[in-house]
Amino acid sequence: MPDPTDNNEFPPLQSLTATQRRVLGTLIEKALTVPESYPLTLKSLTTGCNQKSGRSPLTNISEDDAAEAADQLRALGLAAVVHTESGRTERYRHYMRRRLPHLSEPQVAILAELLLRGRQSIGDLRTRASRMAPAGTLDSLEQIRHELSGLREHKFAQSDAPLERRGAEIDHNLYEPKEGQRMVPRPQEDEPTTTSPSSHSVRHDSAPVGPSSGFSGAPEVLGRLAALELTCTTLRNQNHELRAELTSIRDELHELSAELQKLRDALGA
Repeated sequence: MPDPTDNNEFPPLQSLTATQRRVLGTLIEKALTVPESYPLTLKSLTTGCNQKSGRSPLTNISEDDAAEAADQLRALGLAAVVHTESGRTERYRHYMRRRLPHLSEPQVAILAELLLRGRQSIGDLRTRASRMAPAGTLDSLEQIRHELSGLREHKFAQSDAPLERRGAEIDHNLYEPKEGQRMVPRPQEDEPTTTSPSSHSVRHDSAPVGPSSGFSGAPEVLGRLAALELTCTTLRNQNHELRAELTSIRDELHELSAELQKLRDALGA
């Protein structure tokens, strides 16, 4: 059933091809992280789609593929071609908020991250999407669960367990039916059991706590180590993304230099 808040000028947004998802996710990401180089030239858009950081799976989309997908997104009201005052090169931008005004800014950031990486834990999603969301909107798990609830309500996201459940994973819900990417609910056995009084003393996720454990602070230390590892991974990803952005900016400078040279040649300068 079409979403009542959906734009009636276009067909209901129910699925996108893999290339359409990568192009749309890249447009949203660059708009939110490098607004100074946005809208994107076709070359920059293709480079962003194929960058090796922040993407899963990695792709090798051609400029023709990216242009075709962008045209298809235009037909869905999700993208547009624009011409800036500084140059004659066509540039691409997304129209996600215009097409789906009922989505909040954090929800658009979350959806973009899911389009670029696919299935992931809610904790990882919060860390990755917060770089694109307005400051302070995704600082806690409670905040991202609230935004995810809205995305699930509008059928743009799916999960394998209730959002409050430990270890729940989330994904976008814009796969084509033939891809078979519907998430299967996790078995109830994963939930902590409360049917037997003795079950409260059994811990399946950590070493036994007590005099025989050797070090009662081990779970806390392990938790800190896991947090440090996640921080290191995030910093590495951001470093790769910055390098990719630098490459994209250099490509654009080369394009501008070529355009300037053509103009000089035309003027006989």
